Amino acid sequence: MEEMLIIAGFGGQGVQLIGQTLVKAGMDEGKEVSFLPSYGAEMRGGTSNCNVIIADEPICSPIVNEATCVMALNRPSLDKFESAVLKGGALLINSSLIDRKSERDDIEVFYVPANEIAQEVGNLRTANMVMLGAYIGVSGAVSVDAVMQNLKKTFGERRAHLLPVNRQAIEKGIQCVQEQRAKAEKAL
Repeated sequence: MEEMLIIAGFGGQGVQLIGQTLVKAGMDEGKEVSFLPSYGAEMRGGTSNCNVIIADEPICSPIVNEATCVMALNRPSLDKFESAVLKGGALLINSSLIDRKSERDDIEVFYVPANEIAQEVGNLRTANMVMLGAYIGVSGAVSVDAVMQNLKKTFGERRAHLLPVNRQAIEKGIQCVQEQRAKAEKAL
């Protein structure tokens, strides 16, 4: 197994937190991991993306040019990285903020209304966790339990009260892509 992921959005959407959480969860599960962040000049509102690799074998390079999955959290990220998805790979689109459909027909495409789902669970700031859940649902690269263990460490005692809503957001993201996949398989 080798999952090569590009996560992209704008600063403040939690792009780097998604990447760091995946890598730490992968390490805890005994996998080989790589994390390569990239930031725009601005702190909030600028571009932000990262390359994440989770594998069973040693990783030769942290750079992801061709991804098994791209997670686009905003329209500029979709425009820039849609073509980076390998044939047969997956594209996760935050349909709450992206107003166009994918132009690819050789990949699996999932439209995840991350902001609406986050609002549904009671905390708009969990939209990134909805997308993280969607990725777990598509790839199975790491377990929800490993992710939650790492979020517990990241949040610390001061923000431990946020763990249940984050878990709920992750589970809703998984459910969203599983429903879309089941619907697509039924249509075949």
